This record gives sequence, C-alpha cells and structure tokens, in this order.
Amino acid sequence: MAKKRGMSRRDFFRLSMLGGSAVFAGGFAAASLGMLWPSLRGGFGAKINLGKADDLKAELASIPHGWKYYAEARTYLVLYKAVPGKEAFYKGVADGGLLAVYQKCAHLGCKVPQCESSGWFECPCHGSRYNKAGEYEFGPAPTGLQHFPIVIDGGNVVVDTADAKPGPPRGTDTINQNPEGAHCTG
Repeated sequence: MAKKRGMSRRDFFRLSMLGGSAVFAGGFAAASLGMLWPSLRGGFGAKINLGKADDLKAELASIPHGWKYYAEARTYLVLYKAVPGKEAFYKGVADGGLLAVYQKCAHLGCKVPQCESSGWFECPCHGSRYNKAGEYEFGPAPTGLQHFPIVIDGGNVVVDTADAKPGPPRGTDTINQNPEGAHCTG
C-alpha cells in the first residue's frame, strides 16, 4: 500500500505566495473601485446649499469688498455687479448678483487668499493677482480663476462644485475694479 504523502514544503510556499498575491490584488481592486466611485453624500464635488440668498446678500453687503469664503464649497461667494453691457459674460454662472469664485489658482493650483487691502485675490506662491470677480490682472497665470455655477433654488443659493467652469481669458474685465490699496504679494 502506498504511503499517503502530505504537502511538500515547495507546494506550501507556492500556495502561500499565490494566496498572498490574490489577497493583495483583491484589496487593490477594491481600493481602486472605491476611489473611482462617486461620492453621493455631499460635500465638495456635489451641489452645496450655502443658505438663503437674501441673508447671504445682506451679509456680503456688510463685509468690506463684499466677499466671503465658504470652506465646504472651496469657494468665495462674491457680490457681483457687472459694468453695463457685460452682464452676459457670466450667464449660467452668476445668479441674483452673486458669483462663486473657486479658490484654486489658475497657475499652479495654490489656494488664493483675499487681500483685504487691495480688494483682489492674490496668490502667495507666484504672485498672480485677480480682481474681485476672479479675472486675471497680473502674474504668470494663463487665465482668471475658475467659477462654479450658482442657482437660486427656493430662495437658497446652491453652488455646483462638481462643474467648475474655465477661468475667463486674460483681458476679461467685467467690473473695472482697480486695486483699492496696497497689494499683499510682492
């Protein structure tokens, strides 16, 4: 009678390597699918309700320069009043005298803060400057800042952060805003 032979050391290591590789591949596939799957729970990359339009306009009117940063939308909400004849430039983006300006610089993606003294957005990384509407004024940036579409729905301001619109080309000036003071960047 033949002696029943157990698993050899070579077979054991081969199966261990195949099993470990299968676990790694499965984990990698699951993580990849999780990263590619859309987030449906809200937050940046979705439609964000910023609040009642009338309340927001009143608040912005009481703030110097008429702008405020909303971290959940990564945007600056700006009171927007175009020069007569240029109102149609931001059609589909601006609504009810409000404009949502994305925080990311058009040059290299730095977060662009507000400069309280000049009333412009000024990038601290490489010195690009944008007026209150996010339109290019100075520096290495190829365009103005991107904008998010705004809709006033049921009296609420809703910003669609999944649909960033390209920044306006250089030379666009719909508000004729000169700096109101010293610049924050050199």
